[in-house]
Amino acid sequence: MLKCENLVKKYMNTTAVADISTNIEPGKIYALLGPNGSGKTTFMKIVAGLIKPTAGNITFEDKPVGIYSKAHIAYMPTENFFYSYMTCKDAGHYYRDFFNDFDEEKYHQLLKEMDLDLNQKISKMSSGMVAKAKLAITLARNSRIIMLDEPLNGIDIIAREKVINTVIANATQDNAIIMSSHLVDELEKVIDYAIFIRKGEVVMQGEAEELRTSRGMSIVDMYKQIYAHD
Repeated sequence: MLKCENLVKKYMNTTAVADISTNIEPGKIYALLGPNGSGKTTFMKIVAGLIKPTAGNITFEDKPVGIYSKAHIAYMPTENFFYSYMTCKDAGHYYRDFFNDFDEEKYHQLLKEMDLDLNQKISKMSSGMVAKAKLAITLARNSRIIMLDEPLNGIDIIAREKVINTVIANATQDNAIIMSSHLVDELEKVIDYAIFIRKGEVVMQGEAEELRTSRGMSIVDMYKQIYAHD
């Protein structure tokens, strides 16, 4: 569904993505793993069509990433992307006008599951509540690829399980979910495929169960081994 070949992204003298090659297939939950500054967010923004790679090729359903792919790829950044005047209801109307795949009824149900009030002003919410509102509005798009950048940021330890279960409930055989995080222990139990990124390069990737079997250790222990000296 998504094919990435030798992606590079440079900003002046800084290389944010040095060499990333991977394929994303439907029916799987992917984890982009690595510490802050490893290139996870830059990679996601390239996939979302928000920035262009300096080199390499990226295609979605055999078409270059662009207008077509943006209609089928949902991206939740780490930043708060709501306007200050918005209530959850306003945000839903905004997304409904922009995205044909936005399901307003599904959005209202997700808000309910997240214990969020449709008429509450988002700017008055706590950071944890904003994080859940971002997740609800992103998952309400019936997209082929759903990318969640650090979806557990700002979420307290008690609410994390609900967030993870909500993500799993929205995984289908027709979509792919990509989550980036440094909270590896929270993701290990739910992911199908792990992509370890270090200094803008993929240093290891594969089916999670195959990696655990071949290396005789957990994904968490692999993470510690790869990034121990960073």
